[in-house]
Amino acid sequence: MYKYILAVSIFYCIACSANAQPKNYTVSNAHSHNDYVHPDLFYAAYSEGFGSIESDIFLYQDQLIIGHDTADLKAGLTLEKYYLLPLDSCARSNGGKQVYQKKKKQLILLIDIKTSPTETLNKLVSILEKFPLLISNPTLRFVITGNRPSPVLYTSYTKYIWFDGILSDHYESEALSRIVMMSDNFRKYAGWDGKTDISASDKEKLLTSIQSSHALRKPVRFWNAPDTILAWKQFMQLGADYINTDHIRELAAFLKQ
Repeated sequence: MYKYILAVSIFYCIACSANAQPKNYTVSNAHSHNDYVHPDLFYAAYSEGFGSIESDIFLYQDQLIIGHDTADLKAGLTLEKYYLLPLDSCARSNGGKQVYQKKKKQLILLIDIKTSPTETLNKLVSILEKFPLLISNPTLRFVITGNRPSPVLYTSYTKYIWFDGILSDHYESEALSRIVMMSDNFRKYAGWDGKTDISASDKEKLLTSIQSSHALRKPVRFWNAPDTILAWKQFMQLGADYINTDHIRELAAFLKQ
């Protein structure tokens, strides 16, 4: 009987560990933070096979302008031109059924709303309706972060609109059904700089938060986090599902080793 209980306990621990983090980290676990600041925006991360690409948007003069703050509005770079049209082209080149050439490879377009959530999201939906290949694509998810509507409204949005949860917040089951991932400010959990060994207390706080999200079967990403090789290794050891980076090619090369 003791051997049976022990065997079950070991199996349970292995299963929990398997659910907690990917067995092997690849570029699908990479997140291109503030992707639009790169000269080759969208294509740099896409060509490396990143699993998540982020763009901030402002509703300005009835257009969705990409950028980090209001100073970027002058450039007039639109989400439609620099992300949606390229994605549509990629989908068409792959027969319209997937955004990456590799079959079933997933991509998240994380859209960080900087202006009013209701008006901006309504505008986004109206633009996305022009791209039927994208909104019906099983390998692509449009995930809203930043200024989000109240979680009680999540299920009221069209089925191709998903949301980024806040790791430290509590959500009812209905809202959770529309949340794809959990993200949070790394500095709420740790003061580590990613250059030296992480403290035991910081490590414990991060691990606890990651495990709480995994218990809900939601992957985890930290923003405002250290962006060094040592940090990437530590996030992998902790089981963070997406590695947030501003160094696209460096992280891609690291993960492809």
